[in-house]
Amino acid sequence: MHAMGLTDADIEKPFVAVMGPYGELTPCNLHVAALMKTVKTGIAEAGGLGRESGMAMVADSLSMNHQGMKFSLITRELMADSIEAVVRGHSFDALVGIAGCDKSLPGVLMGMVRCNVPSVFLYGGSALPGRFRGRDVTIMDVYESVGAVLAGTLSDSDLNELEHCAVPTLGSCPGQFTANTMAMVAETLGFALPGGATMPAVHSARDGLARASGGTVMRILQTGSPLPRDLVTYKSLENACAIVAATGGSTNAVLHIPAIAHEAGVKFDVDNVSAVMARVPLLADMKPGGRFVAKDLHAIGGVRVVLKELLDAGYLHGDTLNVSGGTLAEHLDGAHAPDGDIVRACAMALAPSGGLVVLKGNLCAEGALLKVAGLKTLAFSGTSKVFEDEESCARAVRLGEVKAGMVVIIRNEGPRGGPGMREMLGVTALIYGQGLGEKVALVTDGRFSGATRGLCIGHVSPEAAVGGNLALVHDGDVIDIDARSGTMTLNVSDEELSDRRKRWVPQRVPKGGLLEKYAQCVGSASLGAVTHSGAVSWPQDIIDGR
Repeated sequence: MHAMGLTDADIEKPFVAVMGPYGELTPCNLHVAALMKTVKTGIAEAGGLGRESGMAMVADSLSMNHQGMKFSLITRELMADSIEAVVRGHSFDALVGIAGCDKSLPGVLMGMVRCNVPSVFLYGGSALPGRFRGRDVTIMDVYESVGAVLAGTLSDSDLNELEHCAVPTLGSCPGQFTANTMAMVAETLGFALPGGATMPAVHSARDGLARASGGTVMRILQTGSPLPRDLVTYKSLENACAIVAATGGSTNAVLHIPAIAHEAGVKFDVDNVSAVMARVPLLADMKPGGRFVAKDLHAIGGVRVVLKELLDAGYLHGDTLNVSGGTLAEHLDGAHAPDGDIVRACAMALAPSGGLVVLKGNLCAEGALLKVAGLKTLAFSGTSKVFEDEESCARAVRLGEVKAGMVVIIRNEGPRGGPGMREMLGVTALIYGQGLGEKVALVTDGRFSGATRGLCIGHVSPEAAVGGNLALVHDGDVIDIDARSGTMTLNVSDEELSDRRKRWVPQRVPKGGLLEKYAQCVGSASLGAVTHSGAVSWPQDIIDGR
């Protein structure tokens, strides 16, 4: 420690790990290193010693639509593992975790819950939207415009212009995609200080929030509470699902919330999520299904506006805890009322139930997810067109082989089958950009980006690689989808499915490296695609650092 420049007085202070996925890989995380230093200032002001550590991460935005996406979800586990290894290996007293890109948010939260030392979460914040010909745009517009170029409705020069203005600042995607969704989940669960979920990355106030986060973790260290597992309860998890529903959040939240619960030893699966989604109304008109982005919500009071409206209407448990001290109800005292445009009152909700629907049926016995926020088509019946992976489907879409009335099946892309459960934004954006948005349905055991829109059904479980009925679908089978009743049905007899199963040959697990290890230990998407048996129980002498 002396070799690192620490004095005897430094060594006597509480040691606080300050961890985040900083690096030059994505605008989501490029500024995380600066935030870490500001957090350390807050820790030092409160009498502690902050020590930085990075971690591996893969950005969804830059791994999309190629084999690199197989590593995206895996890095959620790598980040949780990194936190456990560093915090336990070096006997840190406390932790401040910072995250920006999609998987780093749940990964950091999972690591905090696993270690269960005094912890505070800080979101890196979202980017500002770009401005293109009089309207706000995001990376979603760029992806969809590639499809429009292929369809001949947009020129190459228009796409080039859009590319150069769509993402004008550092930060995560500004719509209600996965990063912002999980930032709201973190604030709702009580891991983060008020305001951080919607404050843009470039706002100077984020530095103050970073310093306050450092001071807060020192207060928790001194008082002994609340610890991460005090924050993750059945009630707080229901609250987290409610904020996802009310804001039309990303389908990925249905993967991450059960995974966070799993780290705390709380059983909370896709059915628990579904029950909340069915009863909570959609209040926030957020992209991709709506009109607004994070900065707009922040301008009217942030996520607290939505939470206060839900609490007053009886949709939240107000007695859950928060790192800032007190309960959720106390945290929301004085929050602004809905403005009626960006956020509606419950009595004037955009839809009577949340933006996500869990489907069940013989094609998805454990569940599948459909994001209905902004959808006009809630029921669809069509004939299947089967693809064994994302690449073959993308080629067919580019060649115009996907037609209206089809149910496009992409299988072998689940947690084990991928491995890694890739997102399909590249395909869905091509489909939407060609004007087929709600004229075809896309069904996969893979995932969708929070930026995805259209009739897109993911997380089909059991997945094809473990013998789920998705593996048995043939071209031309009729599939019925009904979001109103929450069903998805493959219209093939049990006898025929039994015959097909006898002829089914499981795919081979990849050999060597990270993908092999992940495929061997990952579980079902309906349980969060977790990779270990449950809450870690550390001996007290290890917890105390002795």
